[in-house]
Amino acid sequence: MIVTLTANPSLDRTVALPGPLERGEVQRAVSVTQESGGKGVNVSRALVTSGLETIAVLPGAESDPVLAGLREEGVPFASLAIHEPLRTNVALTEPGGVTTKINEPGPVLAEDTQEALISLLLERSRGASWVVLAGSLPPGVPADFYATVTRRLRNADAGASVPMIAVDSSGAPLAAAVAGEAAAATATTVSGKPDLLKPNAEELAELAAATGFSSASTAEELEADPYAAAAAAAAVVRSGVGAVLATLGSKGAVLVTADGAWLATHPPVTAVSTVGAGDSSLAGYLLAASQGAAPADCLRQAVAHGAAAASLPGSTVPAVHQTTPDAVTITALRKD
Repeated sequence: MIVTLTANPSLDRTVALPGPLERGEVQRAVSVTQESGGKGVNVSRALVTSGLETIAVLPGAESDPVLAGLREEGVPFASLAIHEPLRTNVALTEPGGVTTKINEPGPVLAEDTQEALISLLLERSRGASWVVLAGSLPPGVPADFYATVTRRLRNADAGASVPMIAVDSSGAPLAAAVAGEAAAATATTVSGKPDLLKPNAEELAELAAATGFSSASTAEELEADPYAAAAAAAAVVRSGVGAVLATLGSKGAVLVTADGAWLATHPPVTAVSTVGAGDSSLAGYLLAASQGAAPADCLRQAVAHGAAAASLPGSTVPAVHQTTPDAVTITALRKD
């Protein structure tokens, strides 16, 4: 069982344009699609499509369109009732896959609502193999929320099996998750860092700099140089994180653990929409990991899933039979 937490879910509307986006002009859409979204929700959607047991934990009123969409797709979920509607995000896609996103902030979650959401997650995570903490945080939620949830999961039940924890976020919430033990320095409970991070190149550059990595690199430089990306990810692993799965757009992805580093590339695909491609990559990794695959093969499936997602419209997630892991090339890298 893989449990996902999406604190700031959304209704994702994708507007496909016939040509490049023209600011200040009137353009007619080729098509408009919408799906229930948010990073954790997308991971659960992709896992369900591939037949893996999962449950999505999220806030939302029973009648909210996001929850209605999950019911329609047959995605199991556990929701915490709130009074405000969930946000709507809009993605404008151009031919060739160039995507412009406009994301709403989401409803405010008060402290008691945050605590109730964590309690719901702890309840649903008993016996889970993985818990995925993913996406942005809504207004009212502190940046160290994922770090707090990680500690609570690790200390939930003495003697119970502790799930592996993956974090896929950005900015301050991601940085706080990596620095997890700092917030718990005066606590009596055991702190811990995530077992897996899934940053993109921009997020990886920020994380590496925050860990004191001396070779500062931009996202563009990391995407162009997998050895630099692996070195940056290795700096994050040395800080105490179990593994880093860094997606590098069309350049593939690198995986770094304490034992090795690998690059995975996929032959070029015709990009339709990149919305949710990173979420599908994480789902592919977890799908392979749940089947006992070696790290390099988890990376292989991650890249195959991401490539398949980029070739589909909107935030459509691929099933495993729509992916081509045999087309992925794996290269072992040095980490330093």
